[in-house]
Amino acid sequence: MKKLAVILLGLMLWIPAMAGGMSQGDDAAEGGPDISGLIFGHIGDAYEWHITKIGKKDLVIWLPVIVRASDGWHCFSSKHILEEHEYQGLHIAAEGEPHEGKIVEADGRRPFDISITKNVLSLMMSSLLLVVLVLLTARWYRRHDSLEEAPRGLAALMEPLVGMVNGMAKDNIGEDYLRYSPYLLTVFLFILLNNFMGIIPIFPGGANLTGNIACTLVLALFTFFIVNFTGTKHYYKELFFPDVPGPLKPLMSVIEVFSAFVKPLSLTIRLFANMLAGHIQILCIVSIIFIMARYGGVLLGGMSFISVFFGIFLDVLEMLISFIQAYIFTMLSSIYIGLARAKE
Repeated sequence: MKKLAVILLGLMLWIPAMAGGMSQGDDAAEGGPDISGLIFGHIGDAYEWHITKIGKKDLVIWLPVIVRASDGWHCFSSKHILEEHEYQGLHIAAEGEPHEGKIVEADGRRPFDISITKNVLSLMMSSLLLVVLVLLTARWYRRHDSLEEAPRGLAALMEPLVGMVNGMAKDNIGEDYLRYSPYLLTVFLFILLNNFMGIIPIFPGGANLTGNIACTLVLALFTFFIVNFTGTKHYYKELFFPDVPGPLKPLMSVIEVFSAFVKPLSLTIRLFANMLAGHIQILCIVSIIFIMARYGGVLLGGMSFISVFFGIFLDVLEMLISFIQAYIFTMLSSIYIGLARAKE
């Protein structure tokens, strides 16, 4: 169905382009909608969080900029550097320049930047929300006997998720699965929560955290370190001295070591690419309404209906994909851990 949506999107964008003989870039130049700017502005990180527009006024959360430049530390609101274009000898690199979209010094050098950006704020909020959800669930179980009373409310929602991940860990890891269940539960709920928050178009949702490769890389590295720091002797024996005929041992050792590093890479790209693609598809479908505004009421009305229909469809599909991607990441992590814990 995703392929069908992409094909229809291509057709819908191709027809008006041919009719008007004008690209999207030309639209923006003539005062039309900057679709590419809208899409990449949403999926990228930023030093501010644009919530909505009320009339001609933008409702924005200005985030703190914290950088260490050659002349020392700087800490100020991003409003200064975004509205004044240069502040305290710092500016944001323009399109086409090195470090595009990032804060740089006057000579173009990149300072040490630990600013609270949109993705960082989203990470903080989602982590806090996850802690609250877990603590509230734990409080219900402390106050009730789950053997005598069925869970209600939040506990009823969390119990099947916890049971599913625990069952997955038990099947894939084995007898010491309880040692790894807290990590697997945390990573599953964290990915699932951020996937769902990314679909919500209004604050505090709308950030593209799991569609950011830096975030998915860190999650994959957690799995990588757990696998390789808790692996058994048999795991390392098979890694460096695989049980194959003598002449093949050097070749198989290289392949096994290479595969150990490919696993976190596959976890990183799979989650990143799927969530990023979902955001882009939904934004492209919705943007058709604004593109068609210049081609008259009939075409605008027809394409708006199609855009809304496919937008709702892709939103529902993205909810399913959000769960599937969290499940796949957790399942593969448990399988990799189980392979590292396997006995001879």
